[in-house]
Amino acid sequence: MLNGATDMTVLVTGGAGYIGSHMTHALADRGEDVIVLDNLSTGFDWAVAPEATLVVGDIGDADLLHKLFATHDIDAIVHFAGSIVVPESVENPLKYYENNTAKTRTLIAEAVAAGVPRFIFSSTAAVYGIPAENPAREETPTAPINPYGRSKLMTEWMLEDSARAHGLSYVALRYFNVAGADPKGRTGQSTPEATHLIKVACQAALGQREKMFIFGDDYDTQDGTCIRDYIHVADLIDAHVRALEHLRDGGESAVLNCGYGHGYSVLEVIDTVKRVSGVDFPVEVAPRRAGDPPALVAAADRIRETLGWRPRLDDLEEIVASALAWEERLKRRNLPPSHNTKRAMSA
Repeated sequence: MLNGATDMTVLVTGGAGYIGSHMTHALADRGEDVIVLDNLSTGFDWAVAPEATLVVGDIGDADLLHKLFATHDIDAIVHFAGSIVVPESVENPLKYYENNTAKTRTLIAEAVAAGVPRFIFSSTAAVYGIPAENPAREETPTAPINPYGRSKLMTEWMLEDSARAHGLSYVALRYFNVAGADPKGRTGQSTPEATHLIKVACQAALGQREKMFIFGDDYDTQDGTCIRDYIHVADLIDAHVRALEHLRDGGESAVLNCGYGHGYSVLEVIDTVKRVSGVDFPVEVAPRRAGDPPALVAAADRIRETLGWRPRLDDLEEIVASALAWEERLKRRNLPPSHNTKRAMSA
């Protein structure tokens, strides 16, 4: 094993998706044994690190989970699987409480029953809603304004209670706005209809969209558009790896913000994409979307202190450049989304 890896196995749920696939590559780079559980509803089998084992299935399938835990010596779960589109959560809240809360309850229950000791959870800054302070700190009151944020906060509560009752150790990482792609070009945001601002702007720059929209320009911000804290996906994954090491070293359970501590407005992001790409694509203003807070920026001191995390890619132009490069790679693939199961194994 390499770089401190153990002979245990890490289960990555949602490991064929955008952020999860980056985690599979990071773990494989460390020499970890990795099993990916993904239903491929939004993920791609080709995005998973080739060294990992892909099991096609659902995190809400208790029988499948029981079999996985009985068959493999899993010492940690890194849980990415779930639904993530805020406006969709407002329109279809029960889908989010099913996918993000109810199914995660099944995953936690089966993990506790099997004696899996460690759990790393993909949470979100949406748990803060419209925070009383910006940057938002982990102590900032949680008051989500959409079902997506509520569904994630419920999972944080389940983990906290399970840790108290059953001794499960966990780290919940509250993501701010994740963007960019693997610096080695192995994976990136690949969902065709993704709503991430930087991806949408990159697609517009490459002519894959006729135009893009700004959803509201009348917020109480410097230029009227929403402000977000954008974190490069590679830095985010480094935080996950450090969280795994923290728990393996006997570290205490923790809830940690994942962001850089400063934000950019929608207009600033669009201007950066235009500058980096050299393309002046059309942009139109549309009505506000339901569930969007005006500004959301991380206070990121605690993650630095707890995990020794130091971001390496805190540069908006670099984030945009990596996202553009990934979109170019997707165009060159010229293949339909691969939802086949040739790499999958039976649990």
